[in-house]
Amino acid sequence: VQLQASGGGLVQAGDSLRLSCAASGRSVSLYSMGWFRQAPGKEREFVAIISWSGGRTDYGDSVKGRFTASRDNAKNTVSLQMNSLKPEDTAVYYCAAGRLVPSRDGYHYRPSNYNYWGQGTQVTVSS
Repeated sequence: VQLQASGGGLVQAGDSLRLSCAASGRSVSLYSMGWFRQAPGKEREFVAIISWSGGRTDYGDSVKGRFTASRDNAKNTVSLQMNSLKPEDTAVYYCAAGRLVPSRDGYHYRPSNYNYWGQGTQVTVSS
């Protein structure tokens, strides 16, 4: 599976962005799709996950209520709608595919539990 993230850019605080992740090589319809981000000097941080059916989602505490993950299995794509952006949202955003489901034990928070990764797209939020 190859993943290609896009949609990043430079925006002002309070603006919105929509990231997309296009999969190729194999259908990701049976994979949960995650979004992570990594700021300079920091560890990769869990942002969101959407289950293979789209019926289950989970979000990192810092983005809850502002970010929404969605997917279109027919098009083999996933999206991350980011609203009310803050300067602290500045990071490289990555999409990932994994054979896992959102669970209470936080298994899906860990980057090592995902099988495939995209190359990342830069999001910069100015104050």
